[in-house]
Order: sequence, then C-alpha cells, then structure tokens
Amino acid sequence: MKTILLCPATLLAFILFTIPAFGQDFELRLKNLEEALKLQADIIKEQQKTITTLKEELQHQKSEAVAAVEEPLSASQEPSLASRVSGFFGGSVLTNPNISLILDSFGYVSNRNNSELENRGIPGYTTKGLEQRNGANLRAAELFLFAPVDPYFNLYASLPITEDGIELEEAYAVTTALPAGFQLKGGKFKSNFSRLDAQHPHAWDFADIALPYRAFFGDEGLGGEKGVQLTYLPPLPFYALFGVEALQGENDLLFGGDARTGIHAFTFYEKNSFETGEDSTLLFGPYVLFGKTKNINIVPEAEFNGHSTLLGMETVWKWKPSVTRSLTLQGEYLYLIQNGDLTDYAAATVESLQRRQDGFYLQGIYQWNRWRFGARYDMLSLFSDSFKTAGFQQDLGATPWRATASLEFNPSEFSRIRLQYTHDRSARDGRDNNEWWLQFIFGIGAHAAHSF
Repeated sequence: MKTILLCPATLLAFILFTIPAFGQDFELRLKNLEEALKLQADIIKEQQKTITTLKEELQHQKSEAVAAVEEPLSASQEPSLASRVSGFFGGSVLTNPNISLILDSFGYVSNRNNSELENRGIPGYTTKGLEQRNGANLRAAELFLFAPVDPYFNLYASLPITEDGIELEEAYAVTTALPAGFQLKGGKFKSNFSRLDAQHPHAWDFADIALPYRAFFGDEGLGGEKGVQLTYLPPLPFYALFGVEALQGENDLLFGGDARTGIHAFTFYEKNSFETGEDSTLLFGPYVLFGKTKNINIVPEAEFNGHSTLLGMETVWKWKPSVTRSLTLQGEYLYLIQNGDLTDYAAATVESLQRRQDGFYLQGIYQWNRWRFGARYDMLSLFSDSFKTAGFQQDLGATPWRATASLEFNPSEFSRIRLQYTHDRSARDGRDNNEWWLQFIFGIGAHAAHSF
C-alpha cells in the first residue's frame, strides 16, 4: 500500500475545495492563502540573512580577539590593535583613557591660632604639626588617569595639584593576565597593606586621617612609595588575598629616604572576606611593615637611626540592605617596635632608643538616602607607651586621643559636602584643639571605582 503525503498547503486546499460552504469563494480564499504564504517566505528569507550576517560578525570578532591576545605585536602592528580594540567611550582604549579631576577644599576653624597648629605635634610620636590652617584651605585638585595599555597591563596615574605645584603621587602599571591568581604592580603607588592607607584623601570617611596613621606615618598615611607589589588570590571557597611589597622607604616618619640606598622597606599583608548575612560582608586581615629607619621627625633636634617594625590588624563590616541605606563599621589596631640610636644635636650625644607604642581607631558611618552620619574615636598608647632613651623611660605626658563627629550631604556621586567637628587631645599638654571643618569635594570625568 502506498502512503500519500500531503503538504500543509495542499491539505488545506483540499479541505476548502471539498466543503461546500467554502466552495463559493474558493478562488478568493486561495489567493489570500498564497499571498500569506509568500509573505511568510519573505520573512523567513530575511531572518536567514540576518542569522548568517551575525554568525560571520561573531566569527570575525573571535578571530581578532585571539590575534590581539596571542600574537606578538610589532611596532607596525600597534595601530591596527588600537583601531580594533573598543575603548571606554567608543574609541580605542589606547587613545581614550579615563581622565578625572577631584577638587578637595575645606574651610577650617580652630580655637588654636595658626602658629600653635603648625607646632602641634604628638610628643613621643611625631614632631610634625598640623597642615590645616584657620580659614580657607585647598588640599588638592587631583588629576587621575587610567587606561589599559594592551591585553596584559593597565596603567594608572594620580597627580595632586596644590598651591605649591604638581606632585606625582602615583604612577604604576598592573598586570591583567598573569596565571594562577597572581598580579604584579610596579611603579609609585600607595601601599595596600590596609584599606585606609590605599585610599586617597577625597575617599576618606572623615576630613582627616585617623590619629594612629598621623602618629606613625604622617597626615596622608604611608604615601606614594616607589617599588613593586605581588599579590596572590588562591582558589578558595572564600576571598583570601596575600600580598608582599618591596618599597623604596621614603616615608619620612616611619622609614626615611636616607636610611639606606635603594629598597629598604617591606610589607606583608593578608585580607579575608566573608558574607555575614544576606546584606552584610566582613573584611579583616593582619599586616606587617618593617625596614631601615633614619629621620629627624621623632624627637626635636635629634636624628633616629635604626630599624622599625609595625604590626597591625584591620576589620571592616558593611551592611547594605538597599542603595539608600547602609552601615559601615571599621576599626584598626597598630603596634610599633623601634630600636636604634638617637643622636641629639643640641647635646652632641648618641643614646639608644627603644619604642613600644600602639594606637587604634574605631569609626562608624551610617547612610540614609543622600545623607551620611559618622562618628570616630581614636587613641594612642592604649596598651603600650614605652619610649626609652639610654634605657630610661621618658615622661611624655597625657594619653593622646580624639573624638570626631561628621554630617555629610551627597547631592550626587560626583559631589560631597561634609561638616565635621573634632575634639582633639593629642598634643599631651592638656590643651584642647576644637576643630570645625566644612569640606567640599567635587569630581568630574570618569574615575575608577574604589575598592571595598
């Protein structure tokens, strides 16, 4: 027996022809059906062309991407790479870097005059006074540049512009294609041993840096240091980052550029991160900085020459249930060990110096819509305040501490207005420094996002 197969159109025509109700207008219905089938055929044809074109374009892009990554580039090939790699603004990443400018200015009022502020150090920690002065202050207009160099490196630069001129704070390259979780950074950069030290001043949660940082490093932390950094992110079920840095050691409070020729400062750190809830995250980790030290900023009219080791632990907890609400709690403990010789220029003597000093800060920032409310307490000599010259403990005065409150309004992600009050008892002389800050931060351009 033979089986007769009918196509859908033939079957439909057969049904229409055999039903008397449709026989009267069969020709009209058949004509409409043919036109509908023709229209569908045209649509299918156009869709097939589109699919073919997309496949060809996809294959072409894959071929170019493989060539850009795998083939060695000669000088004659660089223009073709620039023309085929898409940039942040639609052009080549080699010709369109991210460029931004951050203006950080503030008004400052204190019950101390400018001469007192300039000489308000922390006995036993630093002879350096405060940088801010009563009246209007311009911290800097910071110019930031960032762009991928090629598939293997990114390049960053930060140039603060002040009334004294332009400074090269950071200029470094970072690898993007090392295997097995490794990344290498080289140039001049802010050390990543802690979250606070890696931040630029405009990204701080308060107008000034925490008191232990000012005591052990200076007003802006360790600052930009020339050197290299290697980090390792192992394949673990949680975030764990290990880092080591070899630095020139030019910070003039903890190390000193004249301590030794070449690299003489080193850091080791480890960072861990865990989800503590559906909307919260905990970051914590220890670190150590050590190296040769030679500077004149610890004791007036004296030079210290020896070794320094700074141990620390930082903790940050963030709760963010929505884009309009968040709470960040942050704390850090620092412990300094310093041994060496102290040369007193006035007395023309050389004595041994042994320091065992510590400090900590605790702070919280609560965000509600465009407002942020902050509080911070920082103190030195919490558990240890050993400052011995020639084996004898020196009487340095009262325990240094501060208490700070801040109120911020952020009209957008490009602007910030901050009002801050600080009650400062860090000078060890029993005299208060009551500070009021009115800070304005404005940013233009494409600025890379800050880390956690």
